[in-house]
Amino acid sequence: MKIALDSAKGLAFLHSDEVEVIYRDFKTSNILIDSDYNAKLSDFGMAKDGPEGGKSHVSTRVMGTPGYAAPEYLATGHLTKKSDVYSFGVVLLEIMSGKRVLDKNRPTKEHNLVEWAKPLLISKRKIFQVMDARIE
Repeated sequence: MKIALDSAKGLAFLHSDEVEVIYRDFKTSNILIDSDYNAKLSDFGMAKDGPEGGKSHVSTRVMGTPGYAAPEYLATGHLTKKSDVYSFGVVLLEIMSGKRVLDKNRPTKEHNLVEWAKPLLISKRKIFQVMDARIE
């Protein structure tokens, strides 16, 4: 959980009024861990300045890693801080489940982690089916 918390703090800093940066490619492989398990965000190559002049979003060509990009960003090209929050949720899902976001080696209905987990996450009875059994 420390890694998730440190990552969330990094995103919160980027999204702060002082900085206002949208990361745009938040994913597990862009989280670096030091010897004390402190998480640091890396690879800011796709980061964009946040919206200016009271605008709600930045219009941009859709970029990012498949499986992590927010559906509304993919559909419209409108990039917001919420796009990063969606990606953070996908990373949390990977941590909780112990599964990769996209994996063609899993059964067909489980190729896409988010699509597989959605119906399980809305049911209190089924939510534990998402959890990695190795988590205590």
